[in-house]
Amino acid sequence: MRLSRSFLPTLKENPAEAQIVSHRLMLRAGLIRQTASGIYAWLPAGLKVLRNISQIVREEQDRVEAQEVLMPTLQSADLWRRSGRYDAYGPEMLRIQDRHKRELLYGPTNEEMVTDLFGQTIKSYKELPQVLYHIQWKFRDEMRPRFGVMRGREFLMKDAYSFDVDYASAVATYRRMMLAYLRTFQRLGVRAVPMRADTGPIGGDLSHEFLILAPTGESGVFYDAALDEQDWLDEPVDTNSPEELEAFFNRVTTPYAATDEMHDAAAWEAVPEARRREGRGVEVGHIFYFGTKYTESMGVSVSGADGAQFFPEMGSYGIGVSRLAGAIIEACHDENGIIWPDSVAPFRAAILNLKSGDELCDAVCEQIYSKAPEAFLYDDRSERAGVKFADADLMGHPWQIVVGPRSAKEGRVELKRRATGERQELSVDEALALVLAG
Repeated sequence: MRLSRSFLPTLKENPAEAQIVSHRLMLRAGLIRQTASGIYAWLPAGLKVLRNISQIVREEQDRVEAQEVLMPTLQSADLWRRSGRYDAYGPEMLRIQDRHKRELLYGPTNEEMVTDLFGQTIKSYKELPQVLYHIQWKFRDEMRPRFGVMRGREFLMKDAYSFDVDYASAVATYRRMMLAYLRTFQRLGVRAVPMRADTGPIGGDLSHEFLILAPTGESGVFYDAALDEQDWLDEPVDTNSPEELEAFFNRVTTPYAATDEMHDAAAWEAVPEARRREGRGVEVGHIFYFGTKYTESMGVSVSGADGAQFFPEMGSYGIGVSRLAGAIIEACHDENGIIWPDSVAPFRAAILNLKSGDELCDAVCEQIYSKAPEAFLYDDRSERAGVKFADADLMGHPWQIVVGPRSAKEGRVELKRRATGERQELSVDEALALVLAG
């Protein structure tokens, strides 16, 4: 994309309404614009980030054999009456009537709809397990939406739902999904710590939140540094083996990890002091086992091996895709702007032409840009070099390819790594090889 022709409206000053870093930087870097309270339009660069996050989430869900569907945003109130949640959910649910006076709602979540779809289709234990997921917009009418996309009313979410024949199978699915989540967040370039969460009235101990460490996080976190030492992408787990899944789960859940709400001071004291890590965290995912809560309340059963009907065991697994865009910025920024991880950045590099109109500078920039125009944001504006450097830092491209008259004469460019500030002078081919690697 050529910056002179892009719809990428950057701002020099911090917007008055933005209270946290991610909100300020998303507005200043031209990723989003507010259209109503807690509702945002995603501009081209922001949409690229959303799509990159979504694709990584999708690939890791597919890897554990979850199947993608797409459920509608509008749901029938009758589905929620079947589960008993329609009147109990509260004012966060946006209730709607169509022209025929049928009651609908803008879905805040999808347990009822997916359970009904499952019940229409699956009739026998032989067809289990099933895991269905989608990446879809949700709406919850927050009383005080704030912090930009971190706590908006409309948000993009990956929600998955599992159906298993019994508790043991449901536990295996839960553990499989935990591994998928840890791999997902590592691929997104952030460290997310799984922490045991309250299961509420359902009880049990199968509920975990995933928090990205960030100074402005809403929750205090306490965890054992042993969790920082794991490389989940290389974790050699046979996800079809209950025994290997159990061993993996024990490795993840044995080290201490808790939010301030679940913190146990005595257990924390037992962690060696050198391994204690404290900070703040932003919740970006939640996995939860809830048994037959929805299959039973909605009358969805299948036939067992003995011919008798039974209610499948369920779990739900959420990742806040749009929230992640903000959370990654909260964890990855400096005083100059965003520092995107390579995997989610809207562009691999900015090409900074320090003398637009100079024949040689223009030719070198065009040569680079032509190699992968979808990967580059080419700053071809007639602006001062300082403005171009500031905007490139603000927008957070992993690399900056700087082309000036002196280096262009020598067939070389300056390559800057945004995360470290490291600069090196390279040939055009050498710079392209580094930027486009992987």
